[in-house]
Amino acid sequence: MNTPFNTDTICAPATAVGGALAIIRVSGSKALPIVSTLCPLCCDTVAANTTHFTHLVEYDAVSQHPQHPLPIDEALITIFRAPHSYTGEDSVEISCHGSRYIINKVLELLVQAGCRMANPGEFTQRAYLNGKLDLSQAEAVADLIASTNEATHRLAMTQLRGGISTELSNLREQLLKLTSLLELELDFSDHEDLEFADRTQLLELTQHIDAHITRLADSFHVGNALKNGIPVAIVGAPNVGKSTLLNALLGEERAIVSDIQGTTRDAIEDTINLGGITFRFIDTAGIRHTSDTIENLGIERSIAAVQRAQIILMMTEPGVPYPDIPIRDDQTVIRIINKTEDFQAKYGVGLDRLRQRLIDSVPKAADTDAIITNARHYEALTLAHTHLLRILSGLQNNLSGDLLAEDLRLTLDTLAEITGNQITTNEVLDTIFSHFCVGK
Repeated sequence: MNTPFNTDTICAPATAVGGALAIIRVSGSKALPIVSTLCPLCCDTVAANTTHFTHLVEYDAVSQHPQHPLPIDEALITIFRAPHSYTGEDSVEISCHGSRYIINKVLELLVQAGCRMANPGEFTQRAYLNGKLDLSQAEAVADLIASTNEATHRLAMTQLRGGISTELSNLREQLLKLTSLLELELDFSDHEDLEFADRTQLLELTQHIDAHITRLADSFHVGNALKNGIPVAIVGAPNVGKSTLLNALLGEERAIVSDIQGTTRDAIEDTINLGGITFRFIDTAGIRHTSDTIENLGIERSIAAVQRAQIILMMTEPGVPYPDIPIRDDQTVIRIINKTEDFQAKYGVGLDRLRQRLIDSVPKAADTDAIITNARHYEALTLAHTHLLRILSGLQNNLSGDLLAEDLRLTLDTLAEITGNQITTNEVLDTIFSHFCVGK
């Protein structure tokens, strides 16, 4: 593929500086001969997918005589040949010691030999441009690098393996079937005795496709929460043990604990990993009627925090009513009666059961399930749903097939933006890949 991104050979560290070892990645049509200038190994002649021990050297800048090399490091060099590499190009990975001097020296010599330093995400961008990954898989690489727990790692791996791509491919086939039926209707519209597109069949197929797209879009609520941490609000009247519960769950004195009502004036937030899932706990101000202006501000923020939460720990103690606050249907409420035989936050009684209930409250996804975690994907699915609603309305009102076909085309184009099948402008690609680290 002839693009501005793969006409030259690029290099960059693929590992963070500061470790014992470092990997420097080189990719492009001249990767093999350029790396050969740094070592006695002739990379052009060795087999693909092989690793070789060698010495990295700098030849005498004046004579360029092979008998006068200046030693830099010992290294392992792994050879990949197009198209069987991460980028789809000839590539070399140099594994050397992690000294900042060594890394910089190797990069300097690679640039002198004809490389240029890679831009952020350019290796993955080339993988996309060369057909090794679609755009949703390329974005999954960044998510995989950024994953902080088992849940986000699993979601990124599912997307990297093509989970979303497969879902969209199936949807595309169904939309193309719908399109073909409508096109037949248009082509033979002057034959009144022929009926190629039964409107009832078209309506049912459109409803089925829209239900699938809606399910994917709705999964963003869960996927985004898993990616950023499940928000959990601890709410209740003053002094029922909310701050004590937060400290017990976190295993540290994060919140001030006091017998004085109204001690917590603002929401306190911290995270914890339970069962491979990150939870963001929010300890809110005690909810009660008070004339204290500052405390009332805290209570208002508490109610706002409850609205943002996916899980609400509704906490009380014997003789104290639960707070009267609005709860949405999509929020999970776990009711806790503290200072009882079954549950005492101060002494850790019942905490294990609570932790398990929190884990069980998060929807489970199999490794093959496609869950949307990317806002760009969610926006595209939402727009596709809007197009399909117009198609459904048109079918129900006997709208002409050419107008329905236009909305079908828009639906296909919108879904194609997720995998990048129709993205051609460099500006859009730069925006997506600029968030990657340099070595990817």
